[in-house]
Amino acid sequence: MKPKFIKAALFFLILSFSLFLGSGMSCAATSGPEKEGAKLSGVTEPSGPAKKGEKFVVKGREYCYECIDNSECLGCHKKISERKFAQSVHGANSCNSCHYDITDINVHTKTKGARIHAEPVTCHRCHKKEGAEHYASAHFLNDIQCKDCHKDIHALTPWKGDKVRVIKTCTTCHSDDGYSQSVHGKAVLEGNPDSATCSDCHGLHKIPLLKGDEPKSVEFRKEFHTEVCQKCHADKEMMERNRVFLIATQTYYESYHGKVEHLGYPKLVAGCADCHGFHNILPPDNPKSLISEKRLVETCGKCHRRANSRFVQWIPHATHTDPEREPVLYGTFVLMTGLLVSVFGVFWLHAFLWWRKDFWEKRELRAKGIFFPQHVRPDEAGHIYRRFSLFDIVLHFTMMVSFIGLVLTGLPLKFSHAPWAIGLMHFLGGARMAGLIHRICAGITFAYFGTTMAYIAYFLFFKKIRGNPGLFQRLFGPDSLSPRWKDIQDIIGMIRWFLNKGPKPRFDRWTYWEKFDFLAVFWGMFAIGFSGLMLWFPGFFTLFLPGWTLNIATIVHSDEALLASGFIFTVHFFNTHFRPSKFPIDTVIFTGRFPKYELVEERQEQYRRLLAENRLETYRDKYPSVGTDLFSTIVGFAMVAIGLLCVFLIAWEFLV
Repeated sequence: MKPKFIKAALFFLILSFSLFLGSGMSCAATSGPEKEGAKLSGVTEPSGPAKKGEKFVVKGREYCYECIDNSECLGCHKKISERKFAQSVHGANSCNSCHYDITDINVHTKTKGARIHAEPVTCHRCHKKEGAEHYASAHFLNDIQCKDCHKDIHALTPWKGDKVRVIKTCTTCHSDDGYSQSVHGKAVLEGNPDSATCSDCHGLHKIPLLKGDEPKSVEFRKEFHTEVCQKCHADKEMMERNRVFLIATQTYYESYHGKVEHLGYPKLVAGCADCHGFHNILPPDNPKSLISEKRLVETCGKCHRRANSRFVQWIPHATHTDPEREPVLYGTFVLMTGLLVSVFGVFWLHAFLWWRKDFWEKRELRAKGIFFPQHVRPDEAGHIYRRFSLFDIVLHFTMMVSFIGLVLTGLPLKFSHAPWAIGLMHFLGGARMAGLIHRICAGITFAYFGTTMAYIAYFLFFKKIRGNPGLFQRLFGPDSLSPRWKDIQDIIGMIRWFLNKGPKPRFDRWTYWEKFDFLAVFWGMFAIGFSGLMLWFPGFFTLFLPGWTLNIATIVHSDEALLASGFIFTVHFFNTHFRPSKFPIDTVIFTGRFPKYELVEERQEQYRRLLAENRLETYRDKYPSVGTDLFSTIVGFAMVAIGLLCVFLIAWEFLV
């Protein structure tokens, strides 16, 4: 071989061997980190506090928990007092437990290009509950971090419920806003642990967002300002030991304001803060207080534009169950309760005795095979006669619809804490819509009452009646709804009939229970109507009446409405529809007509009088049309069903 060829071959072998070794070393060099990376890839950031010496990886970087002794850190960070840190709430922890990204002191301090600055501490790794609350708070939305409140983190001592400390922390950013001079602030600064401080209302970490003009924000803010007060003022033991008015919460929720707030419409009414203020809550004898005598008109005037010196005599936290505190309201409540009990007691007993007698009498006739009228010929029993005029029908229909509307919209307020109240109020379209419907129905009620009064005047002075009777004869005649001596005789006769002591009385055109229903409207218009007007236009009525009369009006309006609805849906329904001889419904008030056998059997006195006067056939009429008959049945059953639903809801509240 030539020397040049040998040299070239040796060079090629040496180069190939060098490349082989280089590639092997490269593989060896890369295999180490890959294996190490594989090993670390299974280690992740611990979900909670790690164990001492435990390693973990965050975003591809390796960390070690408490791998560095505190003395190594405090050697440089001399501003941190070792004694204070040891006595702090974190004294049992090492620096590395929070600053877990520092794994090597040398790398941290001495290596060229070292990472000197530690990553921001994330407190939520240990304080998970507080962290979750903070993420849902107004502070988080405004980039307020843990360190902004807990500035002395290395010397932080247990707060042990120190409310003064809370105030100092919060007021570093938030202005005092008069809190320190308020009844709450003074009590806290004097060492009363029961008094409210910032955290009692706003919380420590889950600070609610109260700003914003959106409807939901306004509603939440109104509701918040009321509910936070209830947390303490509903605690009877706390209020007793601090000698604070005990039933503030109860009386608030018994008022119109509280009822509407509880039903879910706080932005429509005044809450605690609207009257008492937010932070600068002062006692009434302080001239600066929102509820002082000098500022009451101003405070009430924010909602009630016509508020005056008489208006503010209204008792906001009135109670009708304490004869010593509010004797007038207590007396009104006792009077109305007595009226309720006596009226229902008498008429429910009357209905029961009537049902018993009517049921057994009818049963005995059927047992004898008698299923048809006895006192009229079969071929004449179905003759139709007019009982009510078109005016009577329209008037009753208007009364019925408006009354149902008043009851349905009034029940959620009367029984605002019943489980069905919120649902019914939402069904009606909300408190604002329910109030509008209630006032429209009230206006209709005043209209038909005025129409009735005009008709009475027409009947007494202008209507042409056979024989042209005088005023006294018109007022106490058989066609009048005014009570007369025969009604007393009929009442006695009915009681004797109930007790099997005599025959059933013979009634004329109007019975004593129908006259009672009619005259009850006059009492109802005075009690419900006048009290309702007072509550509807409080600014006007307090121009000449003291404000506490509004408290009386509230009791009267509420209890009288309960009496009226309960009476109509039980007593009136029984007298008209549910007694055995009428069950399940009597549609005469819708059609205005009834068969001859009913006239003969139920109003025998009127039948005989019309026969004697030769006027019976003038009342003869045709059977109602299909439309009239169908409308009467559908509307009649619908109204009865709604009435029974109302009875069920009322009974639910009282009995369940």
